[in-house]
Amino acid sequence: MKSLIDLQKMLVPELLEVMQQRYSLLQSVNLFQPIGRRGLAENTKLTERHVRGEVDFLHDQGLIEITTKGMFITNEGKLILEQLVKFIGELSGLHVLEKRIKETLHVGEVVIVPGDSDVNAGVKQEMGKACVSYLKSILQRDNTIAVTGGSTMAAVANVMTPLGKESDLLFVPARGGIGEKAENQASGIVAEMARRAHGEYRMLYVPDPISNSTYETIITEPAIIEILEKIKGANIVIHGVGNAFKMAERRRTPEKVMTLLKEKKAASEAFGYYFDKYGNVVHKVKTVGIQLEDLAAVDHVVTVAGGKSKGEAIASYFKQGKSDLFITDQGAAEQILRGTPL
Repeated sequence: MKSLIDLQKMLVPELLEVMQQRYSLLQSVNLFQPIGRRGLAENTKLTERHVRGEVDFLHDQGLIEITTKGMFITNEGKLILEQLVKFIGELSGLHVLEKRIKETLHVGEVVIVPGDSDVNAGVKQEMGKACVSYLKSILQRDNTIAVTGGSTMAAVANVMTPLGKESDLLFVPARGGIGEKAENQASGIVAEMARRAHGEYRMLYVPDPISNSTYETIITEPAIIEILEKIKGANIVIHGVGNAFKMAERRRTPEKVMTLLKEKKAASEAFGYYFDKYGNVVHKVKTVGIQLEDLAAVDHVVTVAGGKSKGEAIASYFKQGKSDLFITDQGAAEQILRGTPL
């Protein structure tokens, strides 16, 4: 396939660009259906005039359906979309990129999906599908899967499918809830994952962060002790990586701590830890759930994070963070390499 792609790049370079654009259009219709032409143009960053012509082509090929409510992807369109993922990856040289990221971040395995989730929300779903595929390959008979919150984890939940009839699945939140949208809360995400995977789930009704006095009281509650034992005994952990200051804002961090984070030049956040660009912990908030040191005892740690804007944060976290598999997108991967000295 690679030799064919190289020939196409030399002889018909415009063909490959058209394929990438049509892949992006199909991906957006699949994610946002029903969607109109204007919405499609906004999500793909193409002009409405260009989108109009491409939509007519995709409709003539039977890949999308146009109704008064908007556009829908057809079953044939979904099949083509799934088949295109691997080809677009080859086209973009993602296998070479995966190898470079693996060597740069010193991570076990790397999977990179085409595109940039900052630009196209559908890319998060592709990262989610890669995560689900990996889960299917590592399941044991009894599995406890701990999951953090955030929009990327919510995307993983949205594409979750039944994982295996012979496996018992228990989904648990890796930590307490941050004051954000309910669909991005860890507890809500594990409930959705369990529903789609035909598994069980447990809730952790604890805010994140909490005061020292509240922490000391909460961890003595029998119900909290029980769920913490489940969380600490997880054999699979799926988590994201956040930009330090965006996460601090979501936590409604006091001004005094915000000033500290700025002084220490915090770059990333994961599990309540804030790291500078060298991977040093510059601040830690009090949280109930998985701590950074707990990851060493976990069989499979999966990090899912993408988007060009997260490149620096991801590189910062992996200066010390453990992960058996890192799933990201092309936008983040290229940004990581741009910011890493050769």
